[in-house]
Amino acid sequence: MPLSEPASPRTRAHTRRVEIQGFMRDDGLLDLDARITDLKDVDYPIASGVRRVGDPVHDLLVRVTIDPGFFIVDVEAVSDWVPYPGGCDTIGPAYRQLIGLNLVRGFRRTVGEMFADVRGCSHLTELLLSLPTAAIQTFATFRRDNEDDGEKPFQLDRCHALETTSETVMRYYPRWYRGPAAK
Repeated sequence: MPLSEPASPRTRAHTRRVEIQGFMRDDGLLDLDARITDLKDVDYPIASGVRRVGDPVHDLLVRVTIDPGFFIVDVEAVSDWVPYPGGCDTIGPAYRQLIGLNLVRGFRRTVGEMFADVRGCSHLTELLLSLPTAAIQTFATFRRDNEDDGEKPFQLDRCHALETTSETVMRYYPRWYRGPAAK
């Protein structure tokens, strides 16, 4: 279902695009290539000059490589378009500090602490926060979501619909259902 019609006529002023692609590598590792791009629909004057329509204010990319246990083994961050050249585009190497972290265990909190304020780029840091679920979705490509291997499926109790007391779990994951009618 689409969003409702806007309550008032409007003119678009800004577009932010976030794209994450997951790649399974031949060596068993997974690459997540993430990109954030900000575009204005008008010429946009900033301290470093005018950004013409079509020229990004931001075009930032991150590649995070993880192993099957979701541990980060490599990171690369680059800033192709930034509002303050010579400043914004120098922080990329700092993100190599992520190597060794687990993408699905406390990652968002840790990233927020490591790169808060002047210790990182707010846009690169924001982009990283989407990677845990993108990694899970990429690995899920190769596994049936309700495959019964004897262990509780990873996705249960991690979102509203898949709470183990929900009707959804009772219907699709009956073994793991813990609601009132559970035996």
